[in-house]
Amino acid sequence: MSISSLFFHSKNEKERVFHDEQGASTWIAMRLISLLSSPITQPLAIVCIGTDRSTGDSLGPLVGTMLKEKNLSYFQVYGTLEEPIHAVNLEEKINGIRVLHDNVFMIAIDACLGRLKSVGAITVAEGPVRPGAGVNKQLPPVGDLHITGVVNVSGFMEFFVLQNTRLHLVMNMAKTIANGIYEADRYLKRQEYLAATALNQEQMKPF
Repeated sequence: MSISSLFFHSKNEKERVFHDEQGASTWIAMRLISLLSSPITQPLAIVCIGTDRSTGDSLGPLVGTMLKEKNLSYFQVYGTLEEPIHAVNLEEKINGIRVLHDNVFMIAIDACLGRLKSVGAITVAEGPVRPGAGVNKQLPPVGDLHITGVVNVSGFMEFFVLQNTRLHLVMNMAKTIANGIYEADRYLKRQEYLAATALNQEQMKPF
């Protein structure tokens, strides 16, 4: 669980959407694609951070579990309810991903706390998350991009707040994020198919 930049107002392009807004998953997909280099030349790893032992901090593992059930072509998924990535094993897991994938591009997913009016908001932005910052844990930053969801209000007794976060909200946010990543994956797959088709047609043209 991390403290989000949602405490601050960005003057740049829109970085967040509320999970229940119409078209939220599509917005996440397009935002994600816009932040990825084109063409895709690096392995892409979705690193879902959190634990199933805390309702509020289960956003990441829920997303990971939902994505594992989908047939993704471009994204490798790490961190699920069965095999969570959390404070105790974070460094080990990140190092293991880097061993498996040379020059890997990581997209970190984590829950965060924020202002009351930001609860339910999902941010997709450049740079890493800092897991544990919201509950005063010193952990290494993770990710070249990050997707964070504000699951509850910060400022007082954060552990208690996370434990008493509504699962209904976290589940809905996880579905929106997972669907957005799935849409991004399908979009990239379609672009690959169209590029291959165009190349084949060009090669078939008579001299």
